[in-house]
Amino acid sequence: MTVTPIDLFSSSVHLQRGGTIRAGGGAGGGDGWRLTAVHAKTGEDVHADHWEIHPEAEEVVSCLIGKFRLYLRPERPGEREEEIRLTAGTAAVVPRGRWHRIELDVPSTVMAVTLPRGSRREKREGGG
Repeated sequence: MTVTPIDLFSSSVHLQRGGTIRAGGGAGGGDGWRLTAVHAKTGEDVHADHWEIHPEAEEVVSCLIGKFRLYLRPERPGEREEEIRLTAGTAAVVPRGRWHRIELDVPSTVMAVTLPRGSRREKREGGG
């Protein structure tokens, strides 16, 4: 078997049940975890005007290069968003089923790992 490099910025990596790893946009289906990396230059690159949720699993959101803020939507009305500041080499675990979003402070390289099954996005009111 030939081992070839995977461009993490143009292809997701799917960590499938049973220990198989596949690279590619549609590879892997919905049976395992997905690793995604992005060079984010603007808020559009990280969907800053949307909330995102992963009901099936937690998500690791990491800052490889740069600096950004990860926001968790309040769980109850009247509460404030929780803000987590991430800098190069740091990560945070977003709880399962918790709406979240990212806002860049500077262009950044973001990497995330989650189980994508059932994931959704919702336009943020007053955002973007």
